[in-house]
Amino acid sequence: MCSHSPLPATERPDMISTFSRFAALAAFAVLAPGAPAVSQQDPVTELDALLGGITTLSADVSQLILESGGGLLEESTIAMRLRKPGGFYWETLDPFPELIVTDGESLWNYQPDLEQVVIENWDRNRAELAAQLLNGETGGLAEEYRVTLVTAAELHRFELLPLAPDSPYEMIAIEFVGEELDIIRLDNRNGQQTVWRFLNIERNVVMEDSLFVFTPPPGIEIVDSREAN
Repeated sequence: MCSHSPLPATERPDMISTFSRFAALAAFAVLAPGAPAVSQQDPVTELDALLGGITTLSADVSQLILESGGGLLEESTIAMRLRKPGGFYWETLDPFPELIVTDGESLWNYQPDLEQVVIENWDRNRAELAAQLLNGETGGLAEEYRVTLVTAAELHRFELLPLAPDSPYEMIAIEFVGEELDIIRLDNRNGQQTVWRFLNIERNVVMEDSLFVFTPPPGIEIVDSREAN
């Protein structure tokens, strides 16, 4: 969701920031040979229409991180909750428990193994692209990416190719099966691949404000770096 890097535990792999680590296996994103066709409709408009119907989203996320040679670096299980316009909840359950949650104003990063929570001002401009898209922020997409839409039966695959030569991504793929979000895949220029697969999706259910505010448990260290507005 965002580019903040939590304070690492010594045994935790040094990879990429927590919200950049949305991953699942590349095989999940393969289109049937010979089946795909490029849509003639404007892909940004299509993507905006699919995302625009979401006010809240609850899902289990299967995340894999693959190295450039295809080897598995990490596999994670995550609980995700989203409520537009600013609520985002991302809890890694396994293998390294961690919670990142924001109400659109403050960002809490809680790491139980370190018994620490870091609190910062939430800056939506620092959010990862995937989180921006899930929140329906597609306004500047055409200026920053060449977007194509490939369809195959019920599958709608949006491919985003960065226009900026210094982008860390080589390609971003977003897949829907029907109207349901299925996969987001990030291909980094260094060859590393990050993909998220969304399971057990529930859309537009009621979510309480308290879900997006973190109350630190007793006895943990609180590092509050929020700046006064």
